[in-house]
Amino acid sequence: MSEKTNKSKFDKVLSTKDIFVLAFGAMIGWGWVVNTGIWIETAGALGAALAFVIGGIMVLFVGLTYAELTAAMPQCGGEHVFSYKAMGPTGSFICTWAIVLGYVSVVAFEAVAFPTVIQYLSPNFLQGYMYTVAGFDIYASWVAVGVVTAIIITIINILGAKTAAKLQTIFTALIAGAGILLIAGSAVNGDPGNIVSNMFGGSVEAGTTALGSVLTVAVMTPFLFVGFDVIPQAAEEINAGFKKIGGIMILSIVMAVAFYALVILAVAYVMPLSAMADSTLVTADAMGLAFNSAIMTKVLIVGGMAGIITSWNSFLIGGSRAMYSMAESNMIPRVFAKLHPKYKTPVYAIALIGILSVIAPFFGRKMLVWIVDAGSFGVCLAYAMVSLSFLILRKKAPDMKRPYQVKYGTFVGIMAVLLSGLMTLLYVIPLPFASTALIFEEWIMAGGWAILGVIFYGYCKFKYGAEFGAHLDVEYEDVDEQPVFAGRVGSVTE
Repeated sequence: MSEKTNKSKFDKVLSTKDIFVLAFGAMIGWGWVVNTGIWIETAGALGAALAFVIGGIMVLFVGLTYAELTAAMPQCGGEHVFSYKAMGPTGSFICTWAIVLGYVSVVAFEAVAFPTVIQYLSPNFLQGYMYTVAGFDIYASWVAVGVVTAIIITIINILGAKTAAKLQTIFTALIAGAGILLIAGSAVNGDPGNIVSNMFGGSVEAGTTALGSVLTVAVMTPFLFVGFDVIPQAAEEINAGFKKIGGIMILSIVMAVAFYALVILAVAYVMPLSAMADSTLVTADAMGLAFNSAIMTKVLIVGGMAGIITSWNSFLIGGSRAMYSMAESNMIPRVFAKLHPKYKTPVYAIALIGILSVIAPFFGRKMLVWIVDAGSFGVCLAYAMVSLSFLILRKKAPDMKRPYQVKYGTFVGIMAVLLSGLMTLLYVIPLPFASTALIFEEWIMAGGWAILGVIFYGYCKFKYGAEFGAHLDVEYEDVDEQPVFAGRVGSVTE
């Protein structure tokens, strides 16, 4: 295995504002619009909010490890670089392939979610029945909207990170504004009795407990919070001081946790549980109740559409950069390391993820739940491996330059490993009092991705031999300091 140093091939076009909206916009996407009612019905108002706080605590500990590692090694690929320096090429492959599963699943999720929103806005939208998947009827008009939007988002990302960031800023403002309006309207016109009568979920008849219900919602949260980790993926394109990068990551996580918890409480405050059962889109109908206006229902849905675009955009950036870094290290076919000659974007990696998002609408809305759980499993596994890498590098390379250094690093790292590791196990081990483990369809998705990874791993190991896992360190310059190198630490296998 070899280690080299080279100049970055990317253009530094992203400001501190750009990376904040990339992360925050990704985390507050569309999920809260379509799923808040499900969370409240499952765990109760306070139980659902508590579930997001629990998930947020886990992500915050993990985010602290990311913040330090990203500032120390701001190189395209993020998780790939961190885990490579700590665990070597095989550990890096597993970690990065897992996080790419999370990113691809979000992109596919949004390609299915977008026509779902259009269907809510226009009841006559469904035209041209095609077939049925898992009880959901697939229509040509429904598929066409998802496919066309997927193509447009893919093209925008090929045109460059700055173009994508400008789009992100506009749509993040729209969705954040819709959420703030909902919270404000609920505070004025809500009824405390709605929350008092529905504080926690679980029932003897259903064989669930309040704790089990909270955990059922909590295991969904990694999929919703994934997004801050897009920042290290695009690190070579950021024109900001490295200490600021770490601070922005933590800020984006704290704001996302607060946003989700407040939205859950706002919906439960203004809308009785009985009304939720009769609603097809609870959050939108709650907005209508908060302002006593059908127009405001549409306003929230438009904000939700903006959220789809923000998540879609961010994770196409993150997933393509992760694949680029793996290809640069000869872990997946080298074609994915090819940059567009004009726009300096990983065009083939973007195109592959774009193709997967084009395919997703053909499987219908039932895919949404499967994608969330399978993607969350990959995210949690990657988080656990990054957190472990943080601890390994604290011990292995104590003198490595760390512009953003976490206080009480050993405690933070251990908590991050334990919490993300526990969350990963919840997807694998069935519990008698909570529905947290992956079901058959979700295992098919996660297993299929793992099999593809094994194929890539075996093919590249055979083709590149000793060059499999060759890492190209990048020389970079902190805008606040002097030129330094990403690769001060050799891999553990050296």
